[in-house]
Amino acid sequence: MRPSVMKNRHDVEKELRRHILFSALTPEQLALIARHSRILHLEEGEILFQQDQPADRFFRLCSGQVKLSRLSMEGTEHVIEVVHPGQPFAEAVLFMKKRVYPVNAEALMPSEVLAVDSATFLQILYDSRETCFRLMADMSYRLHIFVNEIDNLTLQNATYRLVHYLLQQIVDCNADTADVELTTSKQILASRLSIKPETFSRILKSLSQQGLVTVNGRTIHIQDVQGLRCFGS
Repeated sequence: MRPSVMKNRHDVEKELRRHILFSALTPEQLALIARHSRILHLEEGEILFQQDQPADRFFRLCSGQVKLSRLSMEGTEHVIEVVHPGQPFAEAVLFMKKRVYPVNAEALMPSEVLAVDSATFLQILYDSRETCFRLMADMSYRLHIFVNEIDNLTLQNATYRLVHYLLQQIVDCNADTADVELTTSKQILASRLSIKPETFSRILKSLSQQGLVTVNGRTIHIQDVQGLRCFGS
């Protein structure tokens, strides 16, 4: 892990402005945050932080992909989230009594992340009520997404979860057919959906046999969008 040599303070401030948590900051506050922030370059497979490590920074992904995962008591990895460019992560740790990272963060490809000093940002929050309200709005929105996701993971079967995921990736809701490009490996996506890899493959084969999809590497062609919607309803 190393600071990106291509990024100066102006670039850091530009990345900060893209983050909803900093949209209400004054130029002086933004400059203060920028002085205590860095843009880090990660190689593929490089660890950004590990589970239970003290959390002194939170992050926004500028480019690439970062996998957030936890290890079970048996040592099995479970993928919690795959972070995409523009998404923040580890900011919730700011408000935990025990400020340690609850997950591992690993780059799935060469990536750049904006690392923000937690102590500096907390001081900004103490001084800015407007920033606090914006932060609450962001947290509430993300909580709503995660609650819905938990419902999907616990109340629906594996086939429904995969079908629901594929339908979410369709850009044109009126299209009869669609192509879904998997941005991560099938193994990581299976873990993300709490599906065993062999079950994941069986579901895709079953959907293919029913004429709903065809699979070519990481491209899943949905042959019948409406049929897939009916299948997942």
